[in-house]
Amino acid sequence: MKIKLNPDAEFVKAVKEGLEKTGGYCPCRIERNQDTLCMCKEFKDQIADPDFEGFCHCLLYYKEK
Repeated sequence: MKIKLNPDAEFVKAVKEGLEKTGGYCPCRIERNQDTLCMCKEFKDQIADPDFEGFCHCLLYYKEK
């Protein structure tokens, strides 16, 4: 398993700026709680699945098999 950032550097910069503005919460979500704190619970659950390959909700991280 390998987790890496989105290859689009400008996109990564924009998402990281959003994370700074929200105090570390996913900028793609309205709700602010422990489940939406980056790296969000949804992606942690996805990466726990050995068959999952893909991006997190906000497209910041990518998990390779």
